[in-house]
Amino acid sequence: MSENKTELKRSLGLIDATSLVAGSMIGSGIFIVTSAMARDIGSGAWLLVIWLVTGLITVAAALSYGELAGMMPNAGGQFVYIQRAYGRLVSFLYGWTVFTVIQTGVIAAIAVTFANYAAIFFPVLDQTLFTVGASFVFSYQKVLAIFSIILLTYINTKGVKSGKTVQLIFTSAKLIALFALIVLGLYVGLQTDVLSNNFANMWEASKTVVNPDGTITVTKLAGMAILGAAGATIINSLFSSDAWNNVTFIAGEIKEPKKNIPRSLFLGTLIVTIIYVLANVAYLALLPMQGTPNAADIASNGIMFASNDRVGAAAASMIMGNVSVFVMAGLIMVSTFGCNSGLILSGGRLFFAMANDGLFFKQATELNKNQVPAKALWVQCIWACVLCISGKFGDLLTYATFASLLFYILTILGVFILRKKEPNTDRPYKAFGYPVVPALYIVVTSAICLTLLIYDTFNTGLGLCIVALGIPVYYFVMNKKE
Repeated sequence: MSENKTELKRSLGLIDATSLVAGSMIGSGIFIVTSAMARDIGSGAWLLVIWLVTGLITVAAALSYGELAGMMPNAGGQFVYIQRAYGRLVSFLYGWTVFTVIQTGVIAAIAVTFANYAAIFFPVLDQTLFTVGASFVFSYQKVLAIFSIILLTYINTKGVKSGKTVQLIFTSAKLIALFALIVLGLYVGLQTDVLSNNFANMWEASKTVVNPDGTITVTKLAGMAILGAAGATIINSLFSSDAWNNVTFIAGEIKEPKKNIPRSLFLGTLIVTIIYVLANVAYLALLPMQGTPNAADIASNGIMFASNDRVGAAAASMIMGNVSVFVMAGLIMVSTFGCNSGLILSGGRLFFAMANDGLFFKQATELNKNQVPAKALWVQCIWACVLCISGKFGDLLTYATFASLLFYILTILGVFILRKKEPNTDRPYKAFGYPVVPALYIVVTSAICLTLLIYDTFNTGLGLCIVALGIPVYYFVMNKKE
């Protein structure tokens, strides 16, 4: 087999593709972000509404992407769709943002989370190797985080079969574990009055802020203030539900992609949406919504002030007691390792597609003897490791989440553009509910972006700056080619 063979092998079926969608979505967010959301909105009912809206938005986007995936069943996915609708500059800006921050930043963040929870079993990982100045700390945790990225990259260079096996095993494990947590949580919680108390004044919203002196300020929310708070905090649940689009990056390796990609997008996002909503119901059944910081016991902390925002661990402790610390640590390690397996597998294919279009390192066009873009995978690995070492990926992710939403809007707007530009192109699958469902997604997500611009101007502005930095890079690349 030629070392430079450039045709990817179609070896992934519907179950593999669905596993990648669900596995890439479920990382550590579902176990953490509900605490911050509870402080922002203060109402059990509104909390569930936000998670439901997140799920509906995600499923609607997936259904709309299905049409584009059926039209263009090629490696690169969203990059290809954007280029077809808007041209090379916009598609490069998407690829630039994905490479510099979105894909690699998420990989780095998840690897560090994996290492953080591994330290519960192996406390030696908390030890510092060396420091530089007052802010940079290099610990054994970072060594483990980097090692996990390198290991998963190596596994994925051994062929798509190796990658899909790891993905399927870890996705299955975390789905089963999450389902068990939900069932046990509801069984234990419904024997108490916690859920009914959380819904006693279910629509009374409030924002809770811990002041520097440790006191708490609670501000009642009403009318547009509720919508503003919900629109700002939904970024947490949207981030936890992101990466579902990664399956489109590996379209070149999926059997019958015109059928299996739309189906996997729908099934994967629906499964995760159901699990996320039920997980939050379980949290509300086990823990009071309100609480007190640094309280004497877990129940008194409530959802709002779960230790280090680890609401999943707090909920598990109500079921299993002290052993839950290790159970949840193990579950999150499985979840994050499996999540990164999918992100690493799919991200390399996007950069492979960019390279084939002359918009990434030329060497990334090469496939190894296992017919995978090994060099693209290693470039992704190196940059993700750099972000791990820098420790700045958290800030970058905050800036880039807004940009990610903008590219989702542009991609789904592309469904309308391509319907007009290419009315006769074969569409094996047409967007469900067109034009209403895609239009609703665009309107709702645009409203969320506008809310973020108003309530979080600094971070959203920096997100736009990251995208804009790609413009001079694009023209530099184009000039070098001439």
